[in-house]
Amino acid sequence: MYEDFHVTDRWTGEDLHCRWKANIVAIATRHADAVDVRFDVNVKPMWIALPCEAWVEQKRRTGKVITDQLAAQIAGRYLKSIIEEGYDAAREMYTMSIEEVLAQLDAVLAEATEAHSLPVLPIIGPVQETSYIPTPNRT
Repeated sequence: MYEDFHVTDRWTGEDLHCRWKANIVAIATRHADAVDVRFDVNVKPMWIALPCEAWVEQKRRTGKVITDQLAAQIAGRYLKSIIEEGYDAAREMYTMSIEEVLAQLDAVLAEATEAHSLPVLPIIGPVQETSYIPTPNRT
């Protein structure tokens, strides 16, 4: 859905290829109470910051948590919407409010329900040959 998508820039008409790269806890990198989700937009880095308080609010209102996969989908959907609305391409970071995170989350879950599944995030970098996933005993 929103881990690798194309969107047309409202002002330039340019086709932008947006690709998810990573979720980083911003407490360690910039001393912010947020999770930063990085995308490459035509190879240029773009960060979407999701406030950690949104995780608390989601748990309070539904009893469920926002996973890393959902955070990437939420940020990707938000990125697509701001590009379509005419975002400032010179900015490298956008910060979402708690309400925006929860609204985007609801929209992502509705879209995933229609598609019958949430897409899996791609593995970036080399894949190890050894699997650490336990296999069932077939005796």
